[in-house]
Amino acid sequence: MTFPHELLDDESTLASFRGWSEEVYRDFFRLRNGEMSDEEFNEKYHWERAILSMDMTGFTASAMRRGELQSFLRIMDAQRVAIPVLREFGAEIIRCFADDIVAIFQDANAALDAAFETHRRVRLFNDSSMSTDYPTQCCAGIGFGRVFAIGPNSAQGDEMNRASKLGEDIARANETLITERAFAAVSSRDDVSFEQQDQDDQLFPFYRASPRDA
Repeated sequence: MTFPHELLDDESTLASFRGWSEEVYRDFFRLRNGEMSDEEFNEKYHWERAILSMDMTGFTASAMRRGELQSFLRIMDAQRVAIPVLREFGAEIIRCFADDIVAIFQDANAALDAAFETHRRVRLFNDSSMSTDYPTQCCAGIGFGRVFAIGPNSAQGDEMNRASKLGEDIARANETLITERAFAAVSSRDDVSFEQQDQDDQLFPFYRASPRDA
């Protein structure tokens, strides 16, 4: 049975919706049509990177209690604090969407240090005269490994998915959770405490990371 409806097959039009670039769509079509092998696609787009996915906790509750505009101001405050930290620790890409921040690093240790420092500065901000009665709090997830350098974050694949799951859905306020591959890359550090997590509905192994001087 053939598909009885229109299919969008124009790379330029697909790219205009900002899912992937025109070149990536073109290569996907080549992959589907057998004109490009999986190995060739992987060779072109794979790179090894650390992904830091940060989420602002309590956004929904804040919006319900204090109104949408005040919640947007909390998001802005989190970005004002976090982005300078991410730049300082060498983030190659920083992308903000709603109350999420994603940063891409070459090194897993840099991503971990950036997460710790962001938590520290958020606490300082909350103790300052600029804080409100509903303080900003962040949680973080970190992945590390080979991902596809495609899409808005130039990091799509399993480690991106895991880092996002940890940072957005599992980590609590001021907590940093890391994937098994990220743990393997940073586990030799003696200035960080690692605790493997065990949850009933756990989809994959992960660890809680905390600075020992905290």
